[in-house]
Amino acid sequence: MSQHLALIAKTQSLIAAGDIVGAEATLVDLADKEGDGALMVVLEQLPPKDILAVIREYDASKESIINMMVTPEQFAKAVVIEKRYKDLSRTHLRGMMNSVIFHPENDPIEFLNKLGDTEGGSEALADYFSEKWSRIEAFARTGRFDAVDDDGQMLTETELMASAYARPVMDQDEISDQDWMELAWLLRYECPDLFTEMLLVLRAKVRAFENGEEAYDEEDEGDGKVDLADTDRGRITTVVLDSDEESAI
Repeated sequence: MSQHLALIAKTQSLIAAGDIVGAEATLVDLADKEGDGALMVVLEQLPPKDILAVIREYDASKESIINMMVTPEQFAKAVVIEKRYKDLSRTHLRGMMNSVIFHPENDPIEFLNKLGDTEGGSEALADYFSEKWSRIEAFARTGRFDAVDDDGQMLTETELMASAYARPVMDQDEISDQDWMELAWLLRYECPDLFTEMLLVLRAKVRAFENGEEAYDEEDEGDGKVDLADTDRGRITTVVLDSDEESAI
């Protein structure tokens, strides 16, 4: 482990400076020279905020060994703190989750279960589906995602819990897009309790938005949030999280 301390320090220094591309390149170079086992050892020593800084910068045009090597526990811890970034479009959150959960080497259910077992996991999933609320509601009622002609009443919590265990109306192959529809399908039919919890949180977020309230959050995020709207991919702004910890968040 001692031989990797300098590399860990370098990686964290690059992340703190906002050079995410450089930090990822450093980790990839380690895997190339010493193997995946060495990379796993280093990833285990990095705090969730630094793991997050790297994996949320997913680039669909290239393969990322970091997204492939991250463990379900590391992934879950990173996802639940992603909201500290003021990325209102949720683009980074969706890209990061899709790239890890649907990676060919990963088991989606294992990652979803770990996320469900982590405090804040259902909130992160609700953020992931925030732009698809009506279609997720239609899916809960009918088993399909078409909300245009669906004028059914919103299911009560009891009805929602019962319907989550219904047989699929569509096969997974029909919506195998490695995106939000397939993720919703997996949640409803493979992790039904988590699907129900996520949808209840999503409803609360929608109500808060419709009532003109601030975003549904259980912690004060008024300070230290970063607006990434004009930020180049791979470089982010450094802000202080607390009195003794600096991060790329």
